[in-house]
Amino acid sequence: MTIHTPTAPVPEPSRRIVAIDIVRGIALLAMASYHFTWDLEFFGYTDPGLTAFGWWKIYARCIASTFLFLVGVSLYLAHGQQIRWNGFWKRFAMVAGAAIAISVVTRIATPDGFIFFGILHEIALASLLGLAFLRLPALLTLVIAALVIAAPVYLRFEALDHPWLWWIGLSAINPRSNDYVPLFPWFGAVLVGIGVAKLASASGLRARLASLMPGRWANPLVFIGRHSLAFYLIHQPLLIGCVWLFSQIMPAQVETVQVNFLKTCQRSCEQTRNATFCSSYCSCMLTTLEGEAALDRLENNDQTAEFRAHLGDLAARCTGQTEDKMDEGGTQ
Repeated sequence: MTIHTPTAPVPEPSRRIVAIDIVRGIALLAMASYHFTWDLEFFGYTDPGLTAFGWWKIYARCIASTFLFLVGVSLYLAHGQQIRWNGFWKRFAMVAGAAIAISVVTRIATPDGFIFFGILHEIALASLLGLAFLRLPALLTLVIAALVIAAPVYLRFEALDHPWLWWIGLSAINPRSNDYVPLFPWFGAVLVGIGVAKLASASGLRARLASLMPGRWANPLVFIGRHSLAFYLIHQPLLIGCVWLFSQIMPAQVETVQVNFLKTCQRSCEQTRNATFCSSYCSCMLTTLEGEAALDRLENNDQTAEFRAHLGDLAARCTGQTEDKMDEGGTQ
Protein backbone atom coordinates (compact mmCIF):
# COMPACT_ATOMS: atom_id res chain seq x y z
CA MET A 1 0.00 0.00 0.00
CA THR A 2 1.35 3.39 -0.96
CA ILE A 3 0.90 6.28 1.40
CA HIS A 4 0.69 9.67 -0.28
CA THR A 5 2.09 12.42 1.89
CA PRO A 6 0.75 15.87 1.07
CA THR A 7 3.44 18.40 0.22
CA ALA A 8 3.31 22.17 -0.03
CA PRO A 9 3.07 23.41 -3.59
CA VAL A 10 6.29 24.78 -5.00
CA PRO A 11 5.76 28.47 -5.80
CA GLU A 12 6.35 29.47 -9.38
CA PRO A 13 9.23 31.84 -9.92
CA SER A 14 7.95 35.40 -9.95
CA ARG A 15 7.67 36.88 -13.41
CA ARG A 16 9.57 40.07 -14.14
CA ILE A 17 7.24 43.03 -14.21
CA VAL A 18 7.85 44.73 -17.53
CA ALA A 19 5.88 47.81 -16.51
CA ILE A 20 8.58 48.62 -13.93
CA ASP A 21 11.26 48.48 -16.63
CA ILE A 22 9.19 50.80 -18.80
CA VAL A 23 8.72 53.36 -16.03
CA ARG A 24 12.42 53.17 -15.20
CA GLY A 25 13.27 53.68 -18.86
CA ILE A 26 11.04 56.76 -19.07
CA ALA A 27 12.68 58.14 -15.91
CA LEU A 28 16.13 57.60 -17.41
CA LEU A 29 15.20 59.49 -20.57
CA ALA A 30 13.74 62.29 -18.45
CA MET A 31 16.98 62.38 -16.47
CA ALA A 32 18.98 62.62 -19.69
CA SER A 33 16.87 65.60 -20.83
CA TYR A 34 17.49 67.35 -17.51
CA HIS A 35 21.22 66.66 -17.64
CA PHE A 36 21.39 67.95 -21.21
CA THR A 37 19.78 71.22 -20.09
CA TRP A 38 22.23 71.35 -17.16
CA ASP A 39 25.10 70.87 -19.62
CA LEU A 40 23.85 73.77 -21.73
CA GLU A 41 23.71 75.92 -18.59
CA PHE A 42 27.19 74.79 -17.52
CA PHE A 43 28.67 75.89 -20.85
CA GLY A 44 26.81 79.21 -20.79
CA TYR A 45 24.13 78.57 -23.42
CA THR A 46 21.28 79.24 -20.97
CA ASP A 47 20.85 81.65 -18.09
CA PRO A 48 22.64 80.64 -14.87
CA GLY A 49 20.41 78.99 -12.31
CA LEU A 50 17.92 77.75 -14.92
CA THR A 51 17.90 74.15 -13.68
CA ALA A 52 18.11 75.07 -9.99
CA PHE A 53 14.78 76.87 -9.62
CA GLY A 54 11.16 76.72 -10.65
CA TRP A 55 9.79 73.94 -12.83
CA TRP A 56 13.21 72.56 -13.67
CA LYS A 57 13.89 72.00 -9.97
CA ILE A 58 10.52 70.27 -9.57
CA TYR A 59 11.26 68.19 -12.68
CA ALA A 60 14.60 67.06 -11.24
CA ARG A 61 13.04 66.11 -7.91
CA CYS A 62 10.29 64.12 -9.61
CA ILE A 63 12.91 62.18 -11.56
CA ALA A 64 14.99 61.42 -8.47
CA SER A 65 11.88 60.47 -6.49
CA THR A 66 10.81 58.07 -9.24
CA PHE A 67 14.20 56.35 -9.29
CA LEU A 68 14.31 55.91 -5.54
CA PHE A 69 10.67 54.78 -5.39
CA LEU A 70 11.53 52.07 -7.93
CA VAL A 71 14.58 51.11 -5.87
CA GLY A 72 12.23 50.37 -2.97
CA VAL A 73 9.80 48.47 -5.19
CA SER A 74 12.56 46.37 -6.75
CA LEU A 75 14.17 45.71 -3.37
CA TYR A 76 10.96 44.26 -2.01
CA LEU A 77 10.17 42.25 -5.15
CA ALA A 78 13.65 40.73 -5.15
CA HIS A 79 14.15 40.13 -1.44
CA GLY A 80 10.76 40.55 0.27
CA GLN A 81 10.21 36.84 0.81
CA GLN A 82 13.84 35.94 1.42
CA ILE A 83 16.99 38.00 1.04
CA ARG A 84 19.13 36.57 -1.74
CA TRP A 85 22.47 37.65 -0.35
CA ASN A 86 24.65 36.75 -3.33
CA GLY A 87 22.52 38.75 -5.74
CA PHE A 88 22.14 41.61 -3.28
CA TRP A 89 25.87 42.01 -2.61
CA LYS A 90 26.70 41.76 -6.31
CA ARG A 91 24.28 44.57 -7.14
CA PHE A 92 25.37 46.60 -4.12
CA ALA A 93 29.03 46.35 -5.13
CA MET A 94 28.25 47.51 -8.67
CA VAL A 95 26.25 50.56 -7.53
CA ALA A 96 28.66 51.49 -4.72
CA GLY A 97 31.67 51.08 -7.02
CA ALA A 98 30.04 53.31 -9.65
CA ALA A 99 29.24 55.91 -6.97
CA ILE A 100 32.86 55.99 -5.80
CA ALA A 101 34.06 56.31 -9.38
CA ILE A 102 31.74 59.28 -9.99
CA SER A 103 33.04 60.98 -6.84
CA VAL A 104 36.65 60.55 -7.98
CA VAL A 105 36.00 61.75 -11.54
CA THR A 106 33.93 64.78 -10.52
CA ARG A 107 36.45 65.70 -7.82
CA ILE A 108 39.02 66.03 -10.60
CA ALA A 109 36.76 67.61 -13.23
CA THR A 110 34.62 69.97 -11.08
CA PRO A 111 36.23 70.27 -7.62
CA ASP A 112 33.94 73.17 -6.58
CA GLY A 113 30.81 71.06 -6.97
CA PHE A 114 31.97 67.47 -7.04
CA ILE A 115 29.46 64.71 -6.31
CA PHE A 116 30.27 63.42 -2.83
CA PHE A 117 26.80 61.93 -2.20
CA GLY A 118 24.64 61.76 -5.28
CA ILE A 119 21.86 59.50 -6.53
CA LEU A 120 24.05 56.37 -6.78
CA HIS A 121 25.44 56.89 -3.27
CA GLU A 122 21.89 57.20 -2.01
CA ILE A 123 20.74 54.09 -3.88
CA ALA A 124 23.59 52.04 -2.42
CA LEU A 125 22.99 53.17 1.17
CA ALA A 126 19.18 53.04 0.87
CA SER A 127 19.33 49.50 -0.52
CA LEU A 128 21.34 48.41 2.50
CA LEU A 129 19.13 50.19 5.04
CA GLY A 130 15.98 49.12 3.23
CA LEU A 131 16.61 45.47 4.11
CA ALA A 132 15.58 46.27 7.69
CA PHE A 133 12.11 47.33 6.49
CA LEU A 134 11.22 44.39 4.26
CA ARG A 135 9.33 42.52 7.00
CA LEU A 136 7.64 45.49 8.64
CA PRO A 137 3.91 46.11 8.01
CA ALA A 138 3.24 48.22 4.95
CA LEU A 139 1.43 51.01 6.81
CA LEU A 140 4.20 51.29 9.40
CA THR A 141 6.75 51.52 6.59
CA LEU A 142 4.77 54.34 4.97
CA VAL A 143 4.46 56.22 8.26
CA ILE A 144 8.24 56.03 8.75
CA ALA A 145 8.67 57.17 5.14
CA ALA A 146 6.58 60.27 5.84
CA LEU A 147 8.70 61.08 8.90
CA VAL A 148 11.92 60.71 6.93
CA ILE A 149 10.65 62.98 4.17
CA ALA A 150 9.46 65.63 6.63
CA ALA A 151 12.57 65.53 8.84
CA PRO A 152 14.67 68.16 6.96
CA VAL A 153 11.81 70.65 7.20
CA TYR A 154 11.74 70.50 10.99
CA LEU A 155 15.17 69.19 12.00
CA ARG A 156 18.37 71.07 11.18
CA PHE A 157 21.52 70.83 13.28
CA GLU A 158 24.64 72.98 13.06
CA ALA A 159 26.54 70.07 14.63
CA LEU A 160 26.03 68.23 11.32
CA ASP A 161 27.59 71.00 9.21
CA HIS A 162 30.87 69.08 8.95
CA PRO A 163 31.52 67.83 5.37
CA TRP A 164 31.83 64.25 6.60
CA LEU A 165 28.23 64.45 7.88
CA TRP A 166 26.59 66.19 4.93
CA TRP A 167 25.40 62.83 3.56
CA ILE A 168 22.81 62.72 6.36
CA GLY A 169 20.94 65.74 4.98
CA LEU A 170 20.10 67.45 8.27
CA SER A 171 22.88 70.05 8.37
CA ALA A 172 22.07 73.73 8.76
CA ILE A 173 23.59 74.51 5.36
CA ASN A 174 22.99 73.10 1.90
CA PRO A 175 26.40 72.07 0.58
CA ARG A 176 27.34 72.79 -3.00
CA SER A 177 27.33 69.75 -5.24
CA ASN A 178 26.29 68.98 -8.80
CA ASP A 179 24.20 66.07 -7.49
CA TYR A 180 23.25 66.08 -3.82
CA VAL A 181 20.83 63.35 -2.71
CA PRO A 182 21.29 62.87 1.06
CA LEU A 183 19.73 60.22 3.28
CA PHE A 184 17.06 62.64 4.55
CA PRO A 185 14.62 63.14 2.89
CA TRP A 186 15.38 60.84 -0.05
CA PHE A 187 15.41 57.55 1.85
CA GLY A 188 11.73 58.23 2.38
CA ALA A 189 11.05 57.67 -1.34
CA VAL A 190 12.66 54.23 -1.10
CA LEU A 191 10.50 53.38 1.91
CA VAL A 192 7.41 54.50 0.01
CA GLY A 193 8.40 52.10 -2.76
CA ILE A 194 8.79 49.24 -0.28
CA GLY A 195 5.44 50.03 1.36
CA VAL A 196 3.58 50.30 -1.95
CA ALA A 197 5.14 47.04 -3.21
CA LYS A 198 3.90 45.27 -0.06
CA LEU A 199 0.38 46.60 -0.57
CA ALA A 200 0.46 45.71 -4.27
CA SER A 201 1.53 42.15 -3.47
CA ALA A 202 -1.18 41.71 -0.83
CA SER A 203 -3.94 43.15 -3.04
CA GLY A 204 -3.11 41.14 -6.16
CA LEU A 205 -2.04 44.22 -8.11
CA ARG A 206 1.48 42.82 -8.44
CA ALA A 207 0.17 39.71 -10.23
CA ARG A 208 -1.96 41.81 -12.57
CA LEU A 209 1.00 44.05 -13.44
CA ALA A 210 3.14 40.99 -14.11
CA SER A 211 0.58 39.75 -16.63
CA LEU A 212 0.76 42.92 -18.70
CA MET A 213 2.68 42.45 -21.94
CA PRO A 214 3.18 45.72 -23.85
CA GLY A 215 3.76 45.88 -27.58
CA ARG A 216 7.00 46.28 -29.48
CA TRP A 217 6.88 50.04 -28.96
CA ALA A 218 8.08 49.47 -25.40
CA ASN A 219 11.18 47.45 -26.31
CA PRO A 220 13.60 50.44 -26.24
CA LEU A 221 12.27 51.55 -22.86
CA VAL A 222 12.47 48.01 -21.48
CA PHE A 223 16.06 47.67 -22.71
CA ILE A 224 17.07 50.96 -21.11
CA GLY A 225 15.22 50.12 -17.90
CA ARG A 226 16.98 46.77 -17.59
CA HIS A 227 20.40 48.36 -18.10
CA SER A 228 19.82 51.43 -15.96
CA LEU A 229 23.26 51.57 -14.34
CA ALA A 230 25.07 51.39 -17.68
CA PHE A 231 22.78 54.07 -19.14
CA TYR A 232 23.37 56.31 -16.13
CA LEU A 233 27.15 56.01 -16.37
CA ILE A 234 27.34 56.49 -20.13
CA HIS A 235 24.77 59.14 -20.98
CA GLN A 236 26.19 62.17 -19.18
CA PRO A 237 29.79 61.88 -20.45
CA LEU A 238 28.32 61.46 -23.94
CA LEU A 239 26.00 64.47 -23.61
CA ILE A 240 28.55 66.78 -22.03
CA GLY A 241 31.11 65.70 -24.62
CA CYS A 242 28.72 66.66 -27.43
CA VAL A 243 28.03 70.07 -25.87
CA TRP A 244 31.77 70.61 -25.37
CA LEU A 245 32.45 69.82 -29.04
CA PHE A 246 29.71 72.25 -30.06
CA SER A 247 31.22 74.91 -27.80
CA GLN A 248 34.50 74.62 -29.67
CA ILE A 249 32.71 75.55 -32.88
CA MET A 250 30.16 78.05 -31.54
CA PRO A 251 31.20 79.21 -28.05
CA ALA A 252 28.55 80.71 -25.80
CA GLN A 253 28.67 84.40 -24.96
CA VAL A 254 30.76 84.94 -21.83
CA GLU A 255 28.93 86.90 -19.14
CA THR A 256 30.54 88.81 -16.29
CA VAL A 257 30.27 87.64 -12.69
CA GLN A 258 27.98 90.58 -12.00
CA VAL A 259 25.56 89.69 -14.81
CA ASN A 260 25.48 86.05 -13.75
CA PHE A 261 24.80 87.07 -10.16
CA LEU A 262 21.89 89.30 -11.16
CA LYS A 263 20.35 86.60 -13.35
CA THR A 264 20.66 83.91 -10.68
CA CYS A 265 19.42 86.24 -7.93
CA GLN A 266 16.45 87.36 -10.02
CA ARG A 267 15.44 83.79 -10.85
CA SER A 268 15.72 82.71 -7.23
CA CYS A 269 13.90 85.76 -5.86
CA GLU A 270 11.00 85.43 -8.29
CA GLN A 271 10.06 82.12 -6.72
CA THR A 272 8.45 84.13 -3.90
CA ARG A 273 8.33 87.82 -4.96
CA ASN A 274 7.40 89.80 -8.07
CA ALA A 275 9.88 90.82 -10.76
CA THR A 276 9.93 94.52 -9.83
CA PHE A 277 10.82 93.81 -6.21
CA CYS A 278 13.45 91.26 -7.22
CA SER A 279 15.15 93.59 -9.66
CA SER A 280 15.60 96.25 -6.97
CA TYR A 281 16.54 93.71 -4.29
CA CYS A 282 19.18 92.01 -6.45
CA SER A 283 20.70 95.35 -7.44
CA CYS A 284 20.99 96.23 -3.75
CA MET A 285 22.68 92.90 -2.99
CA LEU A 286 25.12 93.26 -5.87
CA THR A 287 26.04 96.83 -4.98
CA THR A 288 26.61 95.90 -1.33
CA LEU A 289 28.67 92.79 -2.11
CA GLU A 290 30.84 94.67 -4.59
CA GLY A 291 31.32 97.51 -2.09
CA GLU A 292 32.57 94.97 0.46
CA ALA A 293 34.66 93.10 -2.12
CA ALA A 294 32.69 90.00 -1.08
CA LEU A 295 31.29 88.94 -4.44
CA ASP A 296 34.20 86.56 -5.03
CA ARG A 297 33.52 84.87 -1.69
CA LEU A 298 29.95 84.23 -2.76
CA GLU A 299 31.06 83.02 -6.18
CA ASN A 300 33.49 80.58 -4.52
CA ASN A 301 30.70 79.22 -2.29
CA ASP A 302 32.13 80.36 1.04
CA GLN A 303 30.24 78.25 3.61
CA THR A 304 31.78 79.60 6.80
CA ALA A 305 29.28 80.40 9.54
CA GLU A 306 30.50 83.99 9.68
CA PHE A 307 29.93 84.63 5.96
CA ARG A 308 26.56 82.86 5.91
CA ALA A 309 25.39 84.98 8.84
CA HIS A 310 26.63 88.10 7.06
CA LEU A 311 24.75 87.17 3.88
CA GLY A 312 21.61 86.74 5.94
CA ASP A 313 22.05 90.23 7.38
CA LEU A 314 22.63 91.69 3.91
CA ALA A 315 19.53 89.94 2.56
CA ALA A 316 17.42 91.29 5.42
CA ARG A 317 18.81 94.79 4.94
CA CYS A 318 18.21 94.81 1.17
CA THR A 319 14.75 93.34 1.64
CA GLY A 320 13.85 96.14 4.06
CA GLN A 321 15.30 98.84 1.81
CA THR A 322 13.48 97.47 -1.24
CA GLU A 323 10.16 97.23 0.57
CA ASP A 324 10.53 100.80 1.85
CA LYS A 325 11.33 102.02 -1.65
CA MET A 326 8.32 100.25 -3.13
CA ASP A 327 6.02 101.53 -0.39
CA GLU A 328 7.17 105.08 -1.12
CA GLY A 329 6.52 104.57 -4.81
CA GLY A 330 3.16 102.92 -4.20
CA THR A 331 4.23 99.69 -5.89
CA GLN A 332 3.02 96.38 -4.51
